[in-house]
Amino acid sequence: KEVTNAQYRAYRLSQGQIFRPDSTQGDNHPVVYVTWKDAVAYCEHYGLSLPTEAQWEKAARGLDGRTYPWGDSPSRDQANYQGQGTTAVGRYPCAECPFGFFDMSGNVWEWTRSPYQPYPFDESNDREGLDEDALWVIRGGSFTDQARLTRGATRGGADPGARRAFIGLRIALSRF
Repeated sequence: KEVTNAQYRAYRLSQGQIFRPDSTQGDNHPVVYVTWKDAVAYCEHYGLSLPTEAQWEKAARGLDGRTYPWGDSPSRDQANYQGQGTTAVGRYPCAECPFGFFDMSGNVWEWTRSPYQPYPFDESNDREGLDEDALWVIRGGSFTDQARLTRGATRGGADPGARRAFIGLRIALSRF
């Protein structure tokens, strides 16, 4: 699932820092306005990591290369897109999704730990030649986007310092 405001607040408090989420969101909504470095620090604090771009795509598309996590057609019953704001994390369970993950499409774009480069790329040298201004891959589309941007293969790139109302994170629980 996406990391919630409540989870991120607990992390920030453990660091002796204050966290004030967007006032329009509740505790169970995905945290937003986090930079790539914020996302990495959150994961490292718990001994975890962001998913690589390849992990994220496999989680969303499965082994059969489906267009959306649930199949080949967009569905407003399966994802939050073309909306006015985020929805609570876990609102879109997906029994037909390849690995049963929630909210893989829409709601918020999610940071990955992969730099934005031609895809697919060789993960063994995915950071070669990067500087501080490198873009990092975001996946999933958001509540502001059209259905086509919530497809499992759609990718975006964002500056590591970007703080946006439509970018959040999820953690990689395992390397599959």
